[in-house]
Amino acid sequence: MWKTILRRVLLMIPQIIILSIIVFILGQMMPGDPFTGLITPDMDPLVIAELREKAGLNDPLPVQYKNWITKILTKGDFGLSYTYKMPVATLIGSRAINTLWLSLLTLVLTYLIAIPLGMYAGRYNNSAFDKGVIIYNFVSYAIPQFILALILLAIFGYKLGWFPTTGSVEIGVQKGTFAYFLSKLHYMILPAITAAVLRTTGTIQYLRNEVIDAKTQDYVKTARSKGVPIDKVYSHHIFRNSLLPIAAFFGFTITGLLGGAVFIETIFSYSGMGELFISSITSRDYSVMNTLVLLFGVLTLFGSLLSDVIMTIVDPRIRIE
Repeated sequence: MWKTILRRVLLMIPQIIILSIIVFILGQMMPGDPFTGLITPDMDPLVIAELREKAGLNDPLPVQYKNWITKILTKGDFGLSYTYKMPVATLIGSRAINTLWLSLLTLVLTYLIAIPLGMYAGRYNNSAFDKGVIIYNFVSYAIPQFILALILLAIFGYKLGWFPTTGSVEIGVQKGTFAYFLSKLHYMILPAITAAVLRTTGTIQYLRNEVIDAKTQDYVKTARSKGVPIDKVYSHHIFRNSLLPIAAFFGFTITGLLGGAVFIETIFSYSGMGELFISSITSRDYSVMNTLVLLFGVLTLFGSLLSDVIMTIVDPRIRIE
């Protein structure tokens, strides 16, 4: 298995190179540049031209790409943010921890909601509970993420005042204290619930279908014919086997949460990578934007590999060849 993993990692190298070229070209095709926002009626055009020349924006596109990728590979230098006036790696690193914690809480809430609903809906299919879960699935699948986010924000943020409506931590709380941890958690709950509710749909549907299918399998009939209690059949056989498809998508789920927090973080003004990505687009901050898109692409590739590895661990019948 280790040889296969190494081979898959090596195959990622040309994929990442191609991805970096596409990302860089698409970034350069956007109208304007990082200095467009500095232009005012009183601004001397020569000053802007000098800044563009100094930043290398007047160089041919291949030269700009070569300079960008060479700095990344040789020095780990992703460039300087023109908006925040700081290294891109430092800027993204300061935001990544917020996105990581938000994604982790979203993941926990997603499975806490989806697994019991999917399991019991499959076990008692066609019951009133199952029909309620189906309706919940239809609604959560149909409603756009930003609509639900705005509704929850208006109710629990502005009307009831239970949760903060913007930011990632209360101003003035000392970092590293228990109060700081509670404040971070308080700011994460509403965005995490919003993302989790809409992400349960696929997991619930998979589990429900798997449990319904498993109930008719021969190994279940054999266990029942031997007198195994029905609760034990579900807990030891059906539920365990039904979780395999969920494990297969676990890697994609993690990377999807990290890269898919754009809307949630933007609506809640949560200081993470998603909010930074949107602001880098609006301000034409190429170095930040290119690095984030490249990072999300790399995470997706590793998510695919992680899913395969998890499958081989939870199901010994499967081997990566």
